[in-house]
Amino acid sequence: MWGRNVYDSISKFLQFQLTVNVVAVIVAFTGACITQDSPLKAVQMLWVNLIMDTFASLALATEPPSESLLLRKPYGRNKPLISRTMMKNILGHAVYQLTIIFTLLFAGQPQGQSVLGERGEGKG
Repeated sequence: MWGRNVYDSISKFLQFQLTVNVVAVIVAFTGACITQDSPLKAVQMLWVNLIMDTFASLALATEPPSESLLLRKPYGRNKPLISRTMMKNILGHAVYQLTIIFTLLFAGQPQGQSVLGERGEGKG
């Protein structure tokens, strides 16, 4: 039961981390190519990875095993750690996140404009 729980936790952690890292690399590369400046600086990228690694590992390491784990068949020795379903989830979530990030990055408020009015007063 504990072994299956650890395997599932590792799979979930890998899926989460690969999604975050794929998105971060694509955003950094595309942003650098289009805007000639990376949207995330190196230190910011390190902070993103530090925060994501910490919270994801804490969440998955504290998940207790359940009796339902024993009801499924064990995985084979040669089963890949990243399954076809996991790869679809990773790519699907990455596309969703990239859509939101690029919308905010390129169609968001233009740089140099303030949400406040000219005298520093809020609109409305």
